[in-house]
Amino acid sequence: MAEASKPPSKLSGKVSIITGGASGIGEATARLFANHGSIVVIADIQDELGQQVANSIGSNRCTYVHCDVSDEQQVISVVNFTVETYGQLDIMFSNAGIISNSEQTVLDLDLAQFDALFHVNARGSAACVKHAARAMVEKHVKGCIVCTASVAASKGASSRTDYVMAKHAVLGLVRSASKQLGVYGIRVNSVSPSAVATSLSKRSSEEMKKTMKLYERLSSLKGVELSAEHVAEAVLFLASDGSSFITGHDLVVDGGLMKLPDADDFVR
Repeated sequence: MAEASKPPSKLSGKVSIITGGASGIGEATARLFANHGSIVVIADIQDELGQQVANSIGSNRCTYVHCDVSDEQQVISVVNFTVETYGQLDIMFSNAGIISNSEQTVLDLDLAQFDALFHVNARGSAACVKHAARAMVEKHVKGCIVCTASVAASKGASSRTDYVMAKHAVLGLVRSASKQLGVYGIRVNSVSPSAVATSLSKRSSEEMKKTMKLYERLSSLKGVELSAEHVAEAVLFLASDGSSFITGHDLVVDGGLMKLPDADDFVR
């Protein structure tokens, strides 16, 4: 009986940076990209975890570099390291982010916390897009940039106002950058997942289970629980030649979410 042929690698010969690649969606994407032939540079602040992930993928396919995306100089350093080590940069997955530490609404908005969150989620994404694009333009690479947004960015929410606003800023960045970078053949898109159980959440495993069940109830698609791997597959599509005529697009991965849960829903 003939052996089944291995499916073709979608990112063969590509060089990728994945911020926030030490855990969650970033880790799942790093593993998937490497399995599809890409050399992956994981950029994160979780040094021990990041190094463990890189080692498990293999030093010939993956490298870990410390990078706090809120510090533009560190973003520059990881982009320079990638280009100097591997010759060019083909894909930037700007995924690093934090969530709001409170359920704050506009009426009780903590602007200091607001600034801290924007510094990572919005400013950090802008730095990643800026310097990845510069490296691509300089090397004449028709590359691909993908940012992690959120369904909250387009639907709004009854709380976590700072997080919603920051992710909405990411959508604005993607839409503007896609128009400005298209002349260089660089595509810029985003992926917007709904609730994913990752280490980014500060909630306990029991709380996360309740949250996931709630999102499943509010989604049109039944019998499937969103995982980091589902989001990684969406990112792979946006980063591959399969989406070569797609730019400025926000790919929603939410199972047909009808509405975001209200704050009251979580206490029922």
